[in-house]
Amino acid sequence: MQPRIYAVALALAALPGALAGQAATAAPAPARAAASPSPVADALRAMEHRYAPNLIAAAEAMPAEKFSYAPTPAQMSFAHIQTHLAEGNDFLCGKIAGVAAPTRTPVDTTAGKDKLVARLKETFAFCDSALAKVDDTKLGEQMTLFGPNPYTRAMTILITVGDWLDHYSQEANYLRLNGVLPPTARPRTP
Repeated sequence: MQPRIYAVALALAALPGALAGQAATAAPAPARAAASPSPVADALRAMEHRYAPNLIAAAEAMPAEKFSYAPTPAQMSFAHIQTHLAEGNDFLCGKIAGVAAPTRTPVDTTAGKDKLVARLKETFAFCDSALAKVDDTKLGEQMTLFGPNPYTRAMTILITVGDWLDHYSQEANYLRLNGVLPPTARPRTP
């Protein structure tokens, strides 16, 4: 039994030296990219570039005859989600960027799949262009969104991303309840 204890003690004593030797021969860490002067705005743009295609693909995936589908009477229909997203995109992206949202012909839930998907694409195109020049210098600036309470630009960014995440999750569930695989659940092509 004692030789085993000596062998373990010897191994433990040699371990720090062996690890130090490995560290000395390891490849140097890659150089880090320069830190962004606007990491919050950059993250917002990255989230828009990630979620716009998913939300549009989800809208395109739902069969036209299912746009009136709502799991319960208390929930939004799939068409209502599209109008809500489109209105929210114009409003929130305009507020974040400090630019006026485009004036558009109203589209309601009865417009049909083609018009609703086209409108959603238009509003994400607006977000893309409006958010292109946003930086982090005005994150603390106050604005009015809903009612009398002020919101900071930073909070408006969080609300916008949260809205995209919430509604994609909602759409993914509606798609699955109708036998359609959501875009992010599909196998990736190499």
